[in-house]
Amino acid sequence: MLGTPREKGTPITTAASLQFAERYLTEDEHLQDARRRAEQVGISPVGPGTGAVLRLLASLLEARAVVEIGTGTGVSGLWLQRGMVDDGVLTSVDLEAEHQRHAREVFSAAGIAARRFRLIAGAALDVLPRLTDRGYDLVLIDADKVEYTEYLEQALRLVRPGGAIVVDNSLWHDRVADPAATDPETQAIRDLLEQVGADERLVPALLPVGDGLLVATRRD
Repeated sequence: MLGTPREKGTPITTAASLQFAERYLTEDEHLQDARRRAEQVGISPVGPGTGAVLRLLASLLEARAVVEIGTGTGVSGLWLQRGMVDDGVLTSVDLEAEHQRHAREVFSAAGIAARRFRLIAGAALDVLPRLTDRGYDLVLIDADKVEYTEYLEQALRLVRPGGAIVVDNSLWHDRVADPAATDPETQAIRDLLEQVGADERLVPALLPVGDGLLVATRRD
């Protein structure tokens, strides 16, 4: 017997498959170094699966200009830079200058020229309004969850038509799908998902990679 036929359209992905996909690509010593530094300073960077998607998107967009909200110690930034064109520039904003010091050291050790990244220490909502309208191919949001909807407003202004807005932690440790979870971070992410889903300027998809990755391209 072959067992009970699977209902058409029923997902077959299991936790084991998700873990396998997350480990599909092996990170080199520079990404591993960035992860060790993240652990030292007490932050959680994107996983390898999420990093691979970021690199893929940057490559598909032939990205020359990317904004990253939340530098951390350089894990996501390094993945992005490896997908961008050779002369592309990553602008990364983080409140913690010490985290950015680690990222700068990681980028330099990985052979990323200083002209290819601009690290700005400061509150994102103070920095982002100073950046160029429609001047960026991709905007990655991965910072204070409570401010996600405000970051989205800035991202919509910054990204060019045909570019992408990417939001990490969009499933927030399984809390977004849990009706009993009503903390401010979870509710802010739900609000963002609702806004993106209802915005006719955007074509979104919510990917079950890492802690959830919302990807949306902006219509012309």
